[in-house]
Amino acid sequence: MRLLAALTFFTRLPFWRIREIPAEHFKRVVPLWPVAGWLTGLVMALVLWLCSQVMPLTLAWILALVARLLLTGALHEDGLADFIDGFGGGTSRERTLAIMKDSHIGTYGVIGLIVYFMIMLQLPVVISRDTLCLVVLCGDCWAKCCAAQLINFLPYARTEETAKNKTVYARMTLPELLICFFFGLAPAFVLCFALDWLPTSFLWLLLVPVGVMLLLAWLMKRRIAGYTGDCCGATFLLCELSFYLSVLFAFPFWS
Repeated sequence: MRLLAALTFFTRLPFWRIREIPAEHFKRVVPLWPVAGWLTGLVMALVLWLCSQVMPLTLAWILALVARLLLTGALHEDGLADFIDGFGGGTSRERTLAIMKDSHIGTYGVIGLIVYFMIMLQLPVVISRDTLCLVVLCGDCWAKCCAAQLINFLPYARTEETAKNKTVYARMTLPELLICFFFGLAPAFVLCFALDWLPTSFLWLLLVPVGVMLLLAWLMKRRIAGYTGDCCGATFLLCELSFYLSVLFAFPFWS
């Protein structure tokens, strides 16, 4: 049931049609966020590989990004825009939270999304198609696992009544934490050790998103004394982006 809740929450696919999901299950969906990454990452990789058979790699990569946007309803990109708006334009805790809750996007958010996608579009220029397909699956799952740790490090910055989705996530128990890390790390370890499709040195790059998450957690604690749903979405995208950039710089040394 919680897996169904996670897939319903983190994607726009009609999983809710399968069965009615009690509201309390949505409070514990974050540990299963990397499982949703298996779905979104696999869809991106498949779209990228299939489209690249008949069109330039850059265009195939754009379509892969669009596929995830459609799959998630741009949930995380909306969070990134709100996060940049709030932290860029807010001068106090209250003002920052108010800006992030505003449904209108501001200048900081627009510029932030433009820069984000401009950087993402550079990946197929350096990274080969097959490697990028594998990296996408690993990056999606692992970045979501890293972003999920915010709920363990920080309190929720709002009350449940003032939350956008009226839900405050529960902190992970030890079994939930292990599940989160298992599903977040499994693709990378399988591709490196079981299938030998990626070099083992690739695993060191997994530390980069961890550092980005810790830096963002420190910033959130300092500015708003906690996290919000927008902070989680922004952290996922920025952790994923940092991972891709580390692969971009390391890839020439694999060849």
